[in-house]
Amino acid sequence: MQQGRERMPSLPKNRFKDAIARMELQHGLWVGLSDPLAVEMMAGCGYDWMLLDTEHSPTDVRTVLPLLQAVAPYPVSPIVRPTSLNTSEIKKILDIGAQTILIPYVQNAEEAVLAVQAVTYPPEGIRGVAGMTRASRFATVPGYHKTAGQEICLLIQAETREALDQIEAMAAVPGIHGIFIGPADLAASLGYPGEPGHPEVKAIILDAIRRIRAAGLPPGILTLDHGFADEAIEAGAVFVARDFDLVALRKGLSRQGS
Repeated sequence: MQQGRERMPSLPKNRFKDAIARMELQHGLWVGLSDPLAVEMMAGCGYDWMLLDTEHSPTDVRTVLPLLQAVAPYPVSPIVRPTSLNTSEIKKILDIGAQTILIPYVQNAEEAVLAVQAVTYPPEGIRGVAGMTRASRFATVPGYHKTAGQEICLLIQAETREALDQIEAMAAVPGIHGIFIGPADLAASLGYPGEPGHPEVKAIILDAIRRIRAAGLPPGILTLDHGFADEAIEAGAVFVARDFDLVALRKGLSRQGS
């Protein structure tokens, strides 16, 4: 019996990267849960992207791997947020197969350059080279190390007053594909901790979204205020999350009026 030829896998296309480059609105879900079964269920709920958070959740590099595996069969793009601009952590997240990274608390163009270097192989960048990784389909994707950057999407978060002052400079850094506004940290930085819905904070966020769009990059935001999400979209936001799994779970399980 003749054995079939082994088919060489190709580098997966990053649909999210393509969509935001066209400024095509992408609806997302913020994920704080670390359970693969729950995340797999959410992957089938019709969102364009899901943010798997390791900054403000118990999830880490080891536990985000089964989450990536759980969403892989579904037509949703996973985004992984590392804990910080940590080049070693980012390297591991890329090696386990994440193609879109959202790096929090990027303050200026110099940090944006470091973020680009962290997701880029030498000689242009500093991403460590490994062969037997999930990202390369365990060394079966031909020319992975030369082509990986084509499908990697790098997003950075502007969430302080300093970062807002640097939006145009950060947007001008080659290799940055989008800038996300973090309302909670930004509100605290502006003197309104715990008040992301303060009118002054909202006005500054909308202005930042317009500036990011004017600089040629897609802006992103998370807000549970659906009316403000619509305002953000009207201002130019492209990747928008207005749902958070833990909030939805608590709301669904709360015994109102009992």
